[in-house]
Amino acid sequence: MQPTATVLVYSDNATTREQVRLAAGRRPAADVPEVRYLECATLPVLLSTLEEQHVDVCVLDGETSPAGGMGVCRQIKDEIFECPPVLLLIGRPQDAWLATWSRAEATVAHPVDPVALADALAGLLRRRAARGSLARA
Repeated sequence: MQPTATVLVYSDNATTREQVRLAAGRRPAADVPEVRYLECATLPVLLSTLEEQHVDVCVLDGETSPAGGMGVCRQIKDEIFECPPVLLLIGRPQDAWLATWSRAEATVAHPVDPVALADALAGLLRRRAARGSLARA
């Protein structure tokens, strides 16, 4: 059975969640598995999803309100055992230092650039696959 990667997308904006899904597509690169997306619009749903389901990569919107992706990233890195890698969507290039503070493994700027997002997501999936921790379909 082929592995399937589960990507959690967190944003209070449905358009942003859709842009992430469309930018990365079902397979962000030829050498990574197909992706299944889970969408969360609120922090409580995100936290319960991380506790209840296997997630390979999180894509967090730094512009989400009231719980922004940067603070959420730092929180889940502290609270979730074996927290999946995080790709953080940042509003401005100057926010990169905050992404470092939050412990995100990768960043992509808003508006979503499909090539940059697919490349960053594929890189995180490759690292996850190398560790042998991708979910099975």
